[in-house]
Amino acid sequence: MRTTLAALLLAALGGAHAQSLTRHVDPFIGTDGTGHVTPGATVPFGMVFPSPDNADRGWSFSGGYQYRAPRILGFSNTHMSGVGIGDLGDVLLQPGQGQRWTAQTTDFSSTYDKASERARPGHYAVTLKDLGVRVDLTATERVAFQRYTFARPGRVQVLVDLQHGLLFGDGPRVTQSQHAVDAARGEVTGTVHAKNWVERQTSFIVRFNRPIAAQAVVAPREGDKAPRLLLAFDLGRAQQLEARVAVSTVDEAGARANLDAIGPLGFDTARQQADATWNRLLSRIQIDADARTKRLFYSALYRTLLHPSNIADVDGRVRGPKGGVIQAPGGVYYSTLSLWDTFRAIHPLYTLIVPERVPGFVSTLVAHQQQMGYLPLWTVMGRETHTMIGNPAMPVIADAIAKGFAVDREAALQAMLATSTQDRPDAPAWAQRSWQWLDQYGYLPFDKAPGEAVSKTAEYGYGDAALAQVARLMGRSELAERFARRAGSWRNLFDEGTQTLRGKDSAGRWREPFDPVVATSPMNNPGDYTEANAYQYTATPALHDPEGFRERLGGPEGLGRWLDRFFTLPVPNPDKHLGQEALIGQYAHGNEPSHHIAWLYAFSDRPKQGHARVAEVVRRFYSTRPDGIVGNDDAGQMSAWLVFAMLGFYPAQPASGQYVLGQPLLRSATLQLDDGRRLRLSGRGPVARLNGRPIEPTALAHADLLQGGRLRWGQ
Repeated sequence: MRTTLAALLLAALGGAHAQSLTRHVDPFIGTDGTGHVTPGATVPFGMVFPSPDNADRGWSFSGGYQYRAPRILGFSNTHMSGVGIGDLGDVLLQPGQGQRWTAQTTDFSSTYDKASERARPGHYAVTLKDLGVRVDLTATERVAFQRYTFARPGRVQVLVDLQHGLLFGDGPRVTQSQHAVDAARGEVTGTVHAKNWVERQTSFIVRFNRPIAAQAVVAPREGDKAPRLLLAFDLGRAQQLEARVAVSTVDEAGARANLDAIGPLGFDTARQQADATWNRLLSRIQIDADARTKRLFYSALYRTLLHPSNIADVDGRVRGPKGGVIQAPGGVYYSTLSLWDTFRAIHPLYTLIVPERVPGFVSTLVAHQQQMGYLPLWTVMGRETHTMIGNPAMPVIADAIAKGFAVDREAALQAMLATSTQDRPDAPAWAQRSWQWLDQYGYLPFDKAPGEAVSKTAEYGYGDAALAQVARLMGRSELAERFARRAGSWRNLFDEGTQTLRGKDSAGRWREPFDPVVATSPMNNPGDYTEANAYQYTATPALHDPEGFRERLGGPEGLGRWLDRFFTLPVPNPDKHLGQEALIGQYAHGNEPSHHIAWLYAFSDRPKQGHARVAEVVRRFYSTRPDGIVGNDDAGQMSAWLVFAMLGFYPAQPASGQYVLGQPLLRSATLQLDDGRRLRLSGRGPVARLNGRPIEPTALAHADLLQGGRLRWGQ
């Protein structure tokens, strides 16, 4: 009997290995150039994310890493992947042997053996050439693991740098700090207060698996307000040292509880558990494709599941947007919410592949509003950055409600209403503070609301439309009508002569001079648009009113002509810092306002043009190389676009509960749905049928997909 059971167990393990999807994931895709992807080790939606840092400042290093950078500063334990502004990078550790670091040492960085560098979901490894050590990283949801294998036994050193962080600007970031070292227990604990992209505090515990033999404080640099600790360890005949790192937004007790919750879990077991967790989620979409296509697809799917991060402690405590400690609703509280990017495709994708997470996302958004007075825009460790424009949390909430998720609808509606009507006097000068001008003029006049006036008018429309949709579903017809009218404010800025959205002053005069292909950005050359030009923002209303947008352009044929011009009219002197990256005519795939536009061909008289453009975007702007993402991954939005494009449908109206059909770029795919049903997608052709029933290309309902069965394209 024992032999039989052992054989069965081995067979099961062999089968599991054969079905492993993490082997198709390459975390280095997007790490070279402007993708800003972080290749370190984490679990889906994890609080910690240990990864190497090559530099601590500069736009290129907002995620801490660049594939071709020659040196590693060390390995910090919190990161944001694919973002355009640097923050986090908490508690950097750097191991070494043979260098005899002292309190006067100024450079702890090292070259590394590129051939030794490895990454897969939940595991990263590299050998530091100058320091004689191999570093392995893995993680659980709240605990980062670092394991160091030295070239020889004996005494080794580890730098614990509490001043380090990924900087937005020149720094220094730390405003105050405290720490304690318990040498016998091999522990360092403390709290660092920092002011960078946001103002926040991070409490931490670092626990080594050996006692600390000696310690010193590295000589501080000008502006340092947190120490860099130099710790020594005697390994005896051993060659390995391990460190576990836990953090908390609340206090050191919270960090310790997060660490203690995993018990005696070993490094290898943690790595295996991380791999299994990734496999479970990746397997919710199984595809039939060649090896390269699988690598492209599953790497993109992996990147969509890195964020948002659940930053609540194991006891459910978390610091909210104003710095107070709250109890996270349901024990989860998500941050790294890059909502201006992710409302477009990532959150609709989550409703399909991780529906169990959706109520937690919504409860986080509502809890933020209840503290801050308005829904979040872009959060880092729970704190609001006031980055980007519009009210992008609102379509996320409306989409969840439209798709029937169990959320508190009344609380959600009240949060949306407050966000859309109440002033924000505590918001910074560049951010939205009042609704006065929009309500008075029906648009934002550029002389009353200088900077991004057209983009803001257009983007407030999808928030208003989302509110109107939720109100309508809840039987609040008067409220629905009120905000449906305001959602049409874009019509007041539509210029018939250029067929673009154009700035207008409070007297109703068009912006002069005006060139619709000139892009503006608040951080470079302020104007009427946000990292885009008039053409790229004109299609924004189609995110919530594609039929109205089509009719404004003269119907299906007029929309088709406008789209053809959009995709062929060149951009002169493109500048990636103005959102002009990954271009096809005016289409800029490197920035989100363009992401839905190729899919609008489905509403025109020439849908095949859209299929060709989507395929062209995939072919030109995605690859399996380290530079395989052109433009910031934006916390996974670029990757979510690719996942949908390869599956053959897309949430062009992200709050509608519907998708627009394209053409699959895979031989077939099977989606594992929430209740055990499966949906198989296959074929190519002009007609799509779901379980034999023809589907309208502009109205593939989420509810119909959840029935499972077969979605097949053909004649």
